[in-house]
Amino acid sequence: MDTSLKSTTFSGRSGISRTGLEARLLARPEGLPAPGDFEITEVAVPHPAAGQALVRNLFMSLDPGMLMLIAGESGLPMPRYELGEVMYGDAIGEVVASGDPSLVEGDLVMHRLGWREYAVAQAGLFRRVDRDAYPTPSTYLGFGLVAYVGLMDAAELRPGDTVFVSSAAGATGGMAGQIARLKGAARVIGSAGSRDKAAYLTGRLGFDAAFDYHDGPIVDRLREAAPEGIDVYFDNVGGEQLRAAIEVMNPHGRIAVCGALNRQSKAGPDGGPGDLLSVLGKRLTIRGFTMGDHLERAPEFGAQFRTWLREGAIVYDETVIDGLANAPQALLDLVNGAYTGKTVVRLGS
Repeated sequence: MDTSLKSTTFSGRSGISRTGLEARLLARPEGLPAPGDFEITEVAVPHPAAGQALVRNLFMSLDPGMLMLIAGESGLPMPRYELGEVMYGDAIGEVVASGDPSLVEGDLVMHRLGWREYAVAQAGLFRRVDRDAYPTPSTYLGFGLVAYVGLMDAAELRPGDTVFVSSAAGATGGMAGQIARLKGAARVIGSAGSRDKAAYLTGRLGFDAAFDYHDGPIVDRLREAAPEGIDVYFDNVGGEQLRAAIEVMNPHGRIAVCGALNRQSKAGPDGGPGDLLSVLGKRLTIRGFTMGDHLERAPEFGAQFRTWLREGAIVYDETVIDGLANAPQALLDLVNGAYTGKTVVRLGS
């Protein structure tokens, strides 16, 4: 890929003509993708037709779940990435031209047309947001709402619960642990991929305990961190960590299944939850969820999150990668544990 390729903008009396970068999937890999499986190309950006808007993307989100869309996994509540087509994902940008009265130049909007510098689509696909709500527009791409609905709706968090969060140094896990504490959890435990990340959890993010899942059997580390058992498991990983959580979980415990990093990073089945006799005997609840099923929670969470940020009650960390051409490698680095907090790609200023 030509990482030096830049977008250019031209304007004239008869309208606006632009070029911008787009990312396409060239090959469906066996296992994890390589940078060569992607193509970054410069394309002409059309002026919006009636009913459409043209948005200059400022930031796009990187999400480990994108690997499953690259692999073409079935059973997901979203379409896979098709070969030769522009990929998609959450993004936030600024309207630069509009053919619809519902949007005007300068509006800040969220949408699902990431992996490109410019997006042209029907105006209804863009959701206007408050430009002044956060110090940087990229904060809108955080996974706090995912963590919130996973805890409050899927796991039915209760005051006094002991909560375990896997992949806790990532975008969703870090939010889940902090929100659990703010919502009354008695003890919050996190797992991460290194001792430095475990220290980050107990230091910067305020977890009560954390461990590196490489340090011996996970079930032993979890028992040490939660000698009285756990009541809620926020699962971002699956595999051995899910099996350990089931073994250490108290009767009537609740598991919110948010992600499958173990499967995504190994590009194959992870063995599932194991022997389900414990699920039966302990009367456990295992519930998968997606944010799309709980969008009515967005205003509630947004107001709460802004209050927490203003009061310094919650930490929001972000890793920013510059340039669309660097996004494929950054996605692989993300899944391999290179970053903490939310990872976004800056597409414009």
